[in-house]
Amino acid sequence: MRTLVTLACGLMTLCPHALADQVWLSNGDRLSGTIVKSDGKTLVLHTSYADDIGLDWSAVKGIQSDQKLHLVLQDGRTLAGEVSTSDGRLEVATSSGTVESSVSAVKAVRGEKEESSYEKTLHPGLLEGWKSGLNAGFALTRGNSETRNLSIAFVATRQTLRDKLGVYSDAIYAANDAAGAVPATTANTAGGGFRYDHDIRGKLFGYAAADFFSDALQTLNLRSVFGGGAGYHAIKNDRTTLDLLAGLNYTHESYDAFTRNLAALTLGEELIHKLGQSTVLNQRLAFYPDLNSAGDFRGTFDFDTVTKISKRLGWQNSFSDIYVTNPPPGKRQNDVVLTTGLNVSFGE
Repeated sequence: MRTLVTLACGLMTLCPHALADQVWLSNGDRLSGTIVKSDGKTLVLHTSYADDIGLDWSAVKGIQSDQKLHLVLQDGRTLAGEVSTSDGRLEVATSSGTVESSVSAVKAVRGEKEESSYEKTLHPGLLEGWKSGLNAGFALTRGNSETRNLSIAFVATRQTLRDKLGVYSDAIYAANDAAGAVPATTANTAGGGFRYDHDIRGKLFGYAAADFFSDALQTLNLRSVFGGGAGYHAIKNDRTTLDLLAGLNYTHESYDAFTRNLAALTLGEELIHKLGQSTVLNQRLAFYPDLNSAGDFRGTFDFDTVTKISKRLGWQNSFSDIYVTNPPPGKRQNDVVLTTGLNVSFGE
Protein backbone atom coordinates (compact mmCIF):
# COMPACT_ATOMS: atom_id res chain seq x y z
CA MET A 1 0.00 0.00 0.00
CA ARG A 2 2.78 2.39 0.95
CA THR A 3 4.49 1.56 -2.36
CA LEU A 4 1.36 2.50 -4.33
CA VAL A 5 1.02 5.81 -2.49
CA THR A 6 4.67 6.61 -3.13
CA LEU A 7 4.26 5.77 -6.82
CA ALA A 8 1.12 7.93 -7.11
CA CYS A 9 2.86 10.89 -5.48
CA GLY A 10 5.79 10.46 -7.85
CA LEU A 11 3.51 10.45 -10.89
CA MET A 12 1.71 13.60 -9.67
CA THR A 13 5.06 15.29 -9.30
CA LEU A 14 6.15 14.29 -12.78
CA CYS A 15 2.87 15.10 -14.58
CA PRO A 16 3.31 18.89 -14.77
CA HIS A 17 6.69 18.36 -16.45
CA ALA A 18 5.42 15.57 -18.71
CA LEU A 19 2.57 17.73 -19.97
CA ALA A 20 4.69 20.87 -20.42
CA ASP A 21 6.57 22.01 -23.50
CA GLN A 22 10.35 21.82 -23.25
CA VAL A 23 12.86 24.28 -24.72
CA TRP A 24 16.59 23.49 -24.90
CA LEU A 25 19.03 26.37 -25.20
CA SER A 26 22.48 26.30 -26.77
CA ASN A 27 24.09 26.90 -23.34
CA GLY A 28 22.63 23.63 -22.06
CA ASP A 29 19.70 25.08 -20.09
CA ARG A 30 16.27 23.47 -20.37
CA LEU A 31 13.06 25.38 -19.63
CA SER A 32 9.53 24.02 -19.16
CA GLY A 33 6.25 25.77 -19.83
CA THR A 34 3.82 26.44 -22.67
CA ILE A 35 5.16 27.76 -25.97
CA VAL A 36 3.04 30.80 -26.89
CA LYS A 37 4.64 32.13 -30.07
CA SER A 38 7.81 33.15 -31.85
CA ASP A 39 8.39 35.76 -34.55
CA GLY A 40 11.74 34.31 -35.53
CA LYS A 41 13.56 36.66 -33.17
CA THR A 42 12.03 35.97 -29.75
CA LEU A 43 10.34 32.85 -28.40
CA VAL A 44 7.65 33.55 -25.79
CA LEU A 45 7.31 30.78 -23.18
CA HIS A 46 4.55 30.88 -20.56
CA THR A 47 5.67 29.45 -17.23
CA SER A 48 4.00 28.89 -13.89
CA TYR A 49 6.95 30.44 -12.07
CA ALA A 50 7.65 33.59 -14.13
CA ASP A 51 4.59 34.17 -16.34
CA ASP A 52 5.73 34.93 -19.91
CA ILE A 53 9.44 35.01 -20.59
CA GLY A 54 11.19 35.91 -23.84
CA LEU A 55 14.02 33.78 -25.20
CA ASP A 56 16.39 34.72 -28.00
CA TRP A 57 15.36 32.45 -30.89
CA SER A 58 18.96 32.19 -32.09
CA ALA A 59 19.80 30.58 -28.70
CA VAL A 60 17.11 27.87 -29.07
CA LYS A 61 18.64 24.48 -29.84
CA GLY A 62 15.59 22.26 -29.61
CA ILE A 63 11.86 22.00 -28.76
CA GLN A 64 9.64 19.28 -27.37
CA SER A 65 5.91 20.10 -27.40
CA ASP A 66 2.87 18.27 -26.05
CA GLN A 67 0.52 20.67 -27.85
CA LYS A 68 0.00 21.27 -31.55
CA LEU A 69 2.28 24.05 -32.76
CA HIS A 70 1.93 25.93 -36.04
CA LEU A 71 5.27 26.59 -37.74
CA VAL A 72 5.90 28.95 -40.66
CA LEU A 73 9.12 28.16 -42.52
CA GLN A 74 11.38 30.56 -44.40
CA ASP A 75 10.34 28.99 -47.73
CA GLY A 76 6.67 29.80 -47.05
CA ARG A 77 5.52 26.34 -46.01
CA THR A 78 3.35 25.92 -42.92
CA LEU A 79 3.45 22.87 -40.63
CA ALA A 80 1.13 21.93 -37.77
CA GLY A 81 1.61 19.22 -35.17
CA GLU A 82 3.51 18.21 -32.08
CA VAL A 83 7.20 19.09 -32.32
CA SER A 84 10.22 17.12 -31.09
CA THR A 85 13.97 17.43 -31.58
CA SER A 86 16.27 14.69 -32.88
CA ASP A 87 19.94 15.06 -33.80
CA GLY A 88 19.64 18.85 -33.74
CA ARG A 89 16.66 18.95 -36.13
CA LEU A 90 12.99 19.62 -35.46
CA GLU A 91 10.50 16.87 -36.27
CA VAL A 92 6.88 17.94 -36.76
CA ALA A 93 4.25 15.18 -36.47
CA THR A 94 1.79 16.49 -39.05
CA SER A 95 -1.44 14.73 -40.03
CA SER A 96 0.26 13.47 -43.20
CA GLY A 97 3.46 12.28 -41.54
CA THR A 98 6.61 13.52 -39.85
CA VAL A 99 8.38 16.47 -41.47
CA GLU A 100 11.89 17.59 -40.52
CA SER A 101 13.22 21.14 -40.40
CA SER A 102 16.20 22.97 -38.94
CA VAL A 103 15.62 25.53 -36.18
CA SER A 104 17.13 28.26 -38.38
CA ALA A 105 14.55 27.55 -41.11
CA VAL A 106 11.63 28.44 -38.81
CA LYS A 107 10.23 31.92 -39.43
CA ALA A 108 7.39 31.89 -36.89
CA VAL A 109 5.80 29.62 -34.27
CA ARG A 110 2.29 29.90 -32.87
CA GLY A 111 0.49 27.89 -30.21
CA GLU A 112 -3.19 27.00 -30.58
CA LYS A 113 -4.50 30.22 -28.98
CA GLU A 114 -2.12 32.39 -30.98
CA GLU A 115 -3.05 30.56 -34.17
CA SER A 116 -6.74 31.18 -33.48
CA SER A 117 -6.06 34.89 -32.95
CA TYR A 118 -3.95 34.99 -36.11
CA GLU A 119 -6.74 33.38 -38.17
CA LYS A 120 -9.15 36.03 -36.94
CA THR A 121 -6.85 38.76 -38.24
CA LEU A 122 -6.89 37.06 -41.66
CA HIS A 123 -10.66 36.71 -41.82
CA PRO A 124 -12.21 39.15 -39.33
CA GLY A 125 -15.93 39.83 -39.31
CA LEU A 126 -17.05 43.09 -40.91
CA LEU A 127 -17.73 44.61 -37.47
CA GLU A 128 -14.40 43.46 -36.01
CA GLY A 129 -11.00 45.17 -35.96
CA TRP A 130 -12.17 48.78 -36.22
CA LYS A 131 -10.20 51.72 -34.82
CA SER A 132 -12.11 54.98 -34.69
CA GLY A 133 -11.97 58.51 -33.36
CA LEU A 134 -14.43 61.34 -32.82
CA ASN A 135 -13.28 64.98 -32.93
CA ALA A 136 -15.50 67.70 -31.49
CA GLY A 137 -15.10 71.43 -30.95
CA PHE A 138 -17.62 74.07 -29.85
CA ALA A 139 -17.40 77.80 -29.15
CA LEU A 140 -20.10 80.22 -27.96
CA THR A 141 -19.89 83.95 -27.35
CA ARG A 142 -22.45 86.33 -25.86
CA GLY A 143 -22.30 90.04 -24.96
CA ASN A 144 -20.50 92.33 -27.39
CA SER A 145 -20.42 89.46 -29.86
CA GLU A 146 -22.92 86.65 -30.34
CA THR A 147 -21.57 83.71 -32.27
CA ARG A 148 -21.83 79.92 -32.39
CA ASN A 149 -19.25 77.53 -33.83
CA LEU A 150 -19.49 73.75 -33.97
CA SER A 151 -17.17 71.25 -35.65
CA ILE A 152 -17.55 67.47 -35.60
CA ALA A 153 -15.48 64.84 -37.40
CA PHE A 154 -15.50 61.05 -37.29
CA VAL A 155 -12.93 58.64 -38.76
CA ALA A 156 -12.76 54.85 -38.59
CA THR A 157 -10.28 52.34 -40.02
CA ARG A 158 -10.40 48.57 -40.31
CA GLN A 159 -7.17 46.92 -41.46
CA THR A 160 -6.31 43.27 -42.09
CA LEU A 161 -3.11 41.78 -43.50
CA ARG A 162 -4.16 42.50 -47.11
CA ASP A 163 -7.06 44.96 -46.90
CA LYS A 164 -7.82 48.38 -45.46
CA LEU A 165 -11.19 50.11 -45.21
CA GLY A 166 -11.47 53.69 -44.02
CA VAL A 167 -14.60 55.82 -43.57
CA TYR A 168 -14.96 59.44 -42.50
CA SER A 169 -17.49 62.20 -42.01
CA ASP A 170 -17.22 65.82 -40.88
CA ALA A 171 -19.38 68.90 -40.47
CA ILE A 172 -18.75 72.55 -39.59
CA TYR A 173 -21.37 75.13 -38.72
CA ALA A 174 -20.82 78.73 -37.64
CA ALA A 175 -23.33 81.53 -37.16
CA ASN A 176 -23.38 85.19 -36.16
CA ASP A 177 -26.40 85.67 -33.91
CA ALA A 178 -26.10 89.46 -33.62
CA ALA A 179 -29.22 91.33 -34.77
CA GLY A 180 -28.98 92.28 -38.42
CA ALA A 181 -25.74 90.36 -39.00
CA VAL A 182 -25.10 89.59 -42.67
CA PRO A 183 -24.52 86.82 -43.34
CA ALA A 184 -26.14 85.19 -40.36
CA THR A 185 -24.59 81.84 -41.25
CA THR A 186 -20.82 82.10 -41.76
CA ALA A 187 -20.03 78.41 -42.38
CA ASN A 188 -22.10 75.35 -43.19
CA THR A 189 -20.27 72.40 -44.72
CA ALA A 190 -20.64 68.63 -44.44
CA GLY A 191 -18.77 65.76 -46.01
CA GLY A 192 -18.10 62.06 -45.83
CA GLY A 193 -16.85 59.07 -47.73
CA PHE A 194 -14.82 55.88 -47.75
CA ARG A 195 -11.76 54.26 -49.36
CA TYR A 196 -11.05 50.55 -49.72
CA ASP A 197 -7.50 49.31 -50.40
CA HIS A 198 -6.49 45.77 -51.36
CA ASP A 199 -2.86 44.69 -51.62
CA ILE A 200 -2.05 43.14 -55.00
CA ARG A 201 1.63 42.31 -54.93
CA GLY A 202 4.55 43.66 -52.95
CA LYS A 203 3.99 47.39 -52.40
CA LEU A 204 1.32 47.69 -55.09
CA PHE A 205 -2.37 47.92 -54.17
CA GLY A 206 -5.67 48.76 -55.80
CA TYR A 207 -8.27 51.10 -54.35
CA ALA A 208 -11.87 52.23 -54.75
CA ALA A 209 -13.27 55.38 -53.15
CA ALA A 210 -16.35 57.56 -52.87
CA ASP A 211 -16.55 61.08 -51.42
CA PHE A 212 -19.49 63.40 -50.80
CA PHE A 213 -19.37 67.12 -49.93
CA SER A 214 -21.77 70.03 -49.59
CA ASP A 215 -21.15 73.74 -48.93
CA ALA A 216 -24.17 75.96 -48.40
CA LEU A 217 -22.23 79.24 -48.76
CA GLN A 218 -20.86 78.14 -52.14
CA THR A 219 -24.44 77.06 -53.11
CA LEU A 220 -23.06 73.53 -53.55
CA ASN A 221 -25.88 71.16 -52.67
CA LEU A 222 -23.82 67.99 -53.21
CA ARG A 223 -20.61 66.93 -54.88
CA SER A 224 -20.40 63.15 -55.42
CA VAL A 225 -17.06 61.66 -56.48
CA PHE A 226 -16.63 57.98 -57.38
CA GLY A 227 -13.19 56.72 -58.30
CA GLY A 228 -10.59 54.00 -58.24
CA GLY A 229 -7.11 53.15 -59.37
CA ALA A 230 -3.74 51.91 -58.18
CA GLY A 231 -1.56 52.85 -55.25
CA TYR A 232 2.01 52.27 -54.17
CA HIS A 233 3.35 51.98 -50.61
CA ALA A 234 6.44 54.17 -51.06
CA ILE A 235 7.15 53.87 -47.32
CA LYS A 236 5.53 51.36 -44.97
CA ASN A 237 6.91 50.66 -41.50
CA ASP A 238 5.84 50.90 -37.87
CA ARG A 239 6.28 54.70 -37.74
CA THR A 240 5.64 55.95 -41.27
CA THR A 241 3.31 55.12 -44.16
CA LEU A 242 3.49 57.04 -47.43
CA ASP A 243 1.07 56.02 -50.20
CA LEU A 244 1.08 57.34 -53.77
CA LEU A 245 -2.24 57.19 -55.67
CA ALA A 246 -3.22 57.42 -59.33
CA GLY A 247 -6.55 56.69 -61.00
CA LEU A 248 -9.75 58.02 -62.53
CA ASN A 249 -12.93 59.43 -61.02
CA TYR A 250 -16.41 60.48 -62.04
CA THR A 251 -17.81 63.61 -60.41
CA HIS A 252 -21.38 64.89 -60.24
CA GLU A 253 -21.88 68.43 -58.86
CA SER A 254 -25.25 69.97 -58.02
CA TYR A 255 -25.31 73.74 -57.41
CA ASP A 256 -28.36 75.93 -56.93
CA ALA A 257 -27.96 77.39 -60.42
CA PHE A 258 -26.72 74.38 -62.41
CA THR A 259 -25.44 70.80 -62.36
CA ARG A 260 -22.46 69.29 -64.12
CA ASN A 261 -20.86 65.91 -64.67
CA LEU A 262 -17.20 65.39 -65.39
CA ALA A 263 -14.49 62.77 -65.60
CA ALA A 264 -11.14 63.54 -64.01
CA LEU A 265 -7.80 62.07 -63.12
CA THR A 266 -6.90 61.31 -59.52
CA LEU A 267 -3.32 62.05 -58.46
CA GLY A 268 -2.36 62.20 -54.81
CA GLU A 269 -0.39 61.10 -51.80
CA GLU A 270 -1.20 60.26 -48.19
CA LEU A 271 1.22 60.35 -45.26
CA ILE A 272 0.79 58.94 -41.74
CA HIS A 273 3.69 59.46 -39.34
CA LYS A 274 4.12 58.91 -35.61
CA LEU A 275 5.84 61.82 -33.87
CA GLY A 276 7.27 60.41 -30.66
CA GLN A 277 5.08 58.23 -28.48
CA SER A 278 1.93 60.35 -28.30
CA THR A 279 1.37 62.28 -31.54
CA VAL A 280 0.18 61.03 -34.95
CA LEU A 281 0.40 63.23 -38.04
CA ASN A 282 -1.88 62.74 -41.06
CA GLN A 283 -1.39 64.62 -44.32
CA ARG A 284 -3.23 64.20 -47.62
CA LEU A 285 -2.85 65.97 -50.97
CA ALA A 286 -5.03 65.24 -54.00
CA PHE A 287 -5.19 66.79 -57.48
CA TYR A 288 -8.13 66.19 -59.86
CA PRO A 289 -7.52 67.52 -63.43
CA ASP A 290 -10.77 67.80 -65.39
CA LEU A 291 -10.65 65.63 -68.53
CA ASN A 292 -13.64 67.49 -70.04
CA SER A 293 -12.18 71.00 -69.75
CA ALA A 294 -8.45 71.63 -70.10
CA GLY A 295 -7.09 73.90 -67.38
CA ASP A 296 -9.89 73.20 -64.89
CA PHE A 297 -9.14 71.14 -61.81
CA ARG A 298 -9.96 70.62 -58.17
CA GLY A 299 -7.39 70.22 -55.42
CA THR A 300 -7.63 69.26 -51.75
CA PHE A 301 -5.08 69.46 -48.95
CA ASP A 302 -5.64 68.10 -45.44
CA PHE A 303 -3.28 68.19 -42.47
CA ASP A 304 -4.09 67.11 -38.93
CA THR A 305 -2.43 65.92 -35.75
CA VAL A 306 -3.78 64.02 -32.75
CA THR A 307 -1.84 64.08 -29.48
CA LYS A 308 -2.75 61.50 -26.86
CA ILE A 309 -3.66 62.82 -23.41
CA SER A 310 -4.79 59.45 -22.10
CA LYS A 311 -5.68 56.05 -23.57
CA ARG A 312 -8.99 57.29 -25.02
CA LEU A 313 -8.63 61.08 -24.97
CA GLY A 314 -6.50 63.29 -27.20
CA TRP A 315 -6.18 66.78 -28.62
CA GLN A 316 -6.60 67.30 -32.37
CA ASN A 317 -5.65 70.13 -34.72
CA SER A 318 -6.88 70.08 -38.29
CA PHE A 319 -6.33 72.22 -41.41
CA SER A 320 -8.13 71.75 -44.73
CA ASP A 321 -8.09 73.61 -48.04
CA ILE A 322 -10.36 72.87 -51.02
CA TYR A 323 -9.62 74.69 -54.28
CA VAL A 324 -11.87 74.75 -57.36
CA THR A 325 -10.90 76.59 -60.54
CA ASN A 326 -14.48 77.08 -61.76
CA PRO A 327 -16.90 77.81 -58.87
CA PRO A 328 -20.31 79.45 -59.50
CA PRO A 329 -20.16 83.15 -60.48
CA GLY A 330 -19.45 85.39 -57.49
CA LYS A 331 -18.09 82.57 -55.32
CA ARG A 332 -14.48 82.21 -54.22
CA GLN A 333 -12.24 79.41 -55.40
CA ASN A 334 -10.79 78.54 -51.98
CA ASP A 335 -12.44 77.15 -48.85
CA VAL A 336 -10.04 76.99 -45.89
CA VAL A 337 -10.97 75.42 -42.56
CA LEU A 338 -8.95 75.29 -39.33
CA THR A 339 -10.36 73.41 -36.32
CA THR A 340 -9.10 72.27 -32.94
CA GLY A 341 -10.71 70.31 -30.13
CA LEU A 342 -10.91 67.03 -28.25
CA ASN A 343 -10.47 63.62 -29.83
CA VAL A 344 -12.09 60.52 -28.34
CA SER A 345 -10.81 57.17 -29.68
CA PHE A 346 -12.68 53.87 -29.74
CA GLY A 347 -11.87 50.31 -30.70
CA GLU A 348 -8.58 48.47 -30.38
